[in-house]
Amino acid sequence: MTTQVSHQDVEKSTNSSNEKLTKRELRQIWCRWGFTHLSSMSYEKLQAHAWAYAFIPFANKYYKNDPESKRRLLTRHSQFYNTEPQTGQLINGVVTSIEEEIALGHDVPEEMPVSVKTSLMGPLAGIGDSIIQGIIVPTLLSIAMVLASGGNPLGPIFYIITYGIIGPLISYISFKYGYRLGVKAVDNIVGEDARRITDSFNVLGIMVVGALAASTIVLDTPIIIPLGEESRPLQEVLDGIFPNILPLSIVLLSWWLISSKQMTATKVILILTGIVTVGVAIGLF
Repeated sequence: MTTQVSHQDVEKSTNSSNEKLTKRELRQIWCRWGFTHLSSMSYEKLQAHAWAYAFIPFANKYYKNDPESKRRLLTRHSQFYNTEPQTGQLINGVVTSIEEEIALGHDVPEEMPVSVKTSLMGPLAGIGDSIIQGIIVPTLLSIAMVLASGGNPLGPIFYIITYGIIGPLISYISFKYGYRLGVKAVDNIVGEDARRITDSFNVLGIMVVGALAASTIVLDTPIIIPLGEESRPLQEVLDGIFPNILPLSIVLLSWWLISSKQMTATKVILILTGIVTVGVAIGLF
């Protein structure tokens, strides 16, 4: 008589540990991916190398005496992966929780961690970019630029310190929440609620960028135009029609070049530099 033995049954009998991950081990997994996610990039796999690196301590804890299970673990976490690094730690927490269930011999298929990563990396990238790049970074930069006006070194110091605190804090909270939530995170993140959250952050991000552009971009013209028997500055006329219309025009031009013409930020900066240089030379600005 023969019996079929599943991967989970083999792992349960050969695991080096039947204990759950400690707080120190969880911090180690978080820290490894959180601070190395962009250190080993490739066009084929992007952030996957850091994932495999993060799970080496996990593999050594649970599969020290089971080389085949260790190989499968690191292989499935060496597949293509890409998302926003800070909020994306939520996925790392979820997957860590699932992998722990697998390692402890529970009835969880080995394909589930890969499926969860594939399902969540897109929505988390949208939410994360809206929060980090759309709100936090512009807000901190606007404060830093005001502080740095006149050559004050406090501006860049403020940005480096504040973002150096906020970024890892969001990363760690996301990881802990994902680990606590487990596979339930899929239902909470993928769906209509996630789209509403992303849209809300996008709108808020646009408002922040708009306020930043109006308060920090300076562009005016010294041209004097005749109005009847008098002459008035063109800038005064423009402000009476639409305050800060010239800075707004530059912002809209930059957006159009990037979105419609698919130009890089470097090319847009060079174009704006050329426009301002010519404008100053002919007395337009």
